[in-house]
Amino acid sequence: MRRTATGMLVVMAALFLVARYYESVHPGWGYVLAFAEAAMVGGLADWFAVTALFRHPLGLKIPHTAIIPENKDRIADTMAQFLRDNFLTPAVVARRMQAMNMAQAVGGFLVEPKSGTGSRIGAGAAELLAGILESLDPERLGGQVKAGLKLQLAKLEISPLLGQMLTAAIADRRHLPLIDSFVRWAGLTLEDNEEMVRAVIHERANALIRWVGLDEKLANSVLDGLYRLLAEVLVDPNHPLRAKIEEGLEKLAHDLIHDAPTREKVEKMKRELLDNPAIARWWEGVWERIRSGLIAMARNPDKGFGGILGPGQLGSSLAELGTALRDDPQLQWQVNRFARRTAVGVASRYGGQIVRLVSETVKRWDARTVTDRIESAVGRDLQFIRINGTLVGGLVGVTIHFVSGLYP
Repeated sequence: MRRTATGMLVVMAALFLVARYYESVHPGWGYVLAFAEAAMVGGLADWFAVTALFRHPLGLKIPHTAIIPENKDRIADTMAQFLRDNFLTPAVVARRMQAMNMAQAVGGFLVEPKSGTGSRIGAGAAELLAGILESLDPERLGGQVKAGLKLQLAKLEISPLLGQMLTAAIADRRHLPLIDSFVRWAGLTLEDNEEMVRAVIHERANALIRWVGLDEKLANSVLDGLYRLLAEVLVDPNHPLRAKIEEGLEKLAHDLIHDAPTREKVEKMKRELLDNPAIARWWEGVWERIRSGLIAMARNPDKGFGGILGPGQLGSSLAELGTALRDDPQLQWQVNRFARRTAVGVASRYGGQIVRLVSETVKRWDARTVTDRIESAVGRDLQFIRINGTLVGGLVGVTIHFVSGLYP
């Protein structure tokens, strides 16, 4: 565009010379001469104006030229002030977010993630996530995640939560399979340790019983009675022992919620578990598997957590979430409110830092960098100013020549 605008100026200069040579041949050449002359003036004036924005015309230190390089610090402060006043104040952020339905937009993207720009954004985000997870120190990152998880678990009082879960399970009769499993486990444990039970009975029996050989019969009777009891508990839903177990579970659920000593015991056990080195090593292994799964998922999203969830299950889950976000107004309201509060909080806490970052970044640029970036952003329109100035100047010249001919 710069060459085009300069070429027009050269054409007007050539046309001026031709018209000047043939001016006496015909009166019409006077109009051509006036057009070319005024076009050259208009083109040169606009060239000077456009050039003066970015540099000194012809290298001459004319006052009020090279405006942008000479005032880049003031421009940086003005840009930062504009950004602060129009984008990063809490009131402006809240007002702009109020008109946006981010939840619906995210939901639509999750439902149809492979359309248009969305797929490129998703692919780029996945690649960025994989790069970050691979570049960070696994041990340090795992330690930070472990420390954060431990801190959150330490703050969470799990005893009332366990009590509420157990109460709900008993109310819904979902504890019955647990009792059945416990009874079966007790039977298998008794079977595996039958010899030990027999040895204990033999040792506790007195010498007379052992002498007459009744200790073996006693051991058989005890084992048969235990097996029969466990079988009856397993097949009879109204067995008294089953009722006692349920009563114990109900009391445990109540104590977990309302009994201070029980709650303290549970919290003490939780703290001991969190401080146990074995738990720390176990979590580090779990985190490494999670990290590897996230990297595999980012590299190959269609397989979903590297095949852990099965092909396409992650995508199906995200699509279901997207459908809910897209179609549920109540969920949209909640998500949008959270997003709005988050954005307002970010603007309140970090708005000043963002503004300073913009201002300081522009100030650190050298004059040529500022000039090149602004000129490349608006350069075509600036050259159109030169082209329009050439044409408009020529038309004004023709008009003046015509009016001066009416009033010689």
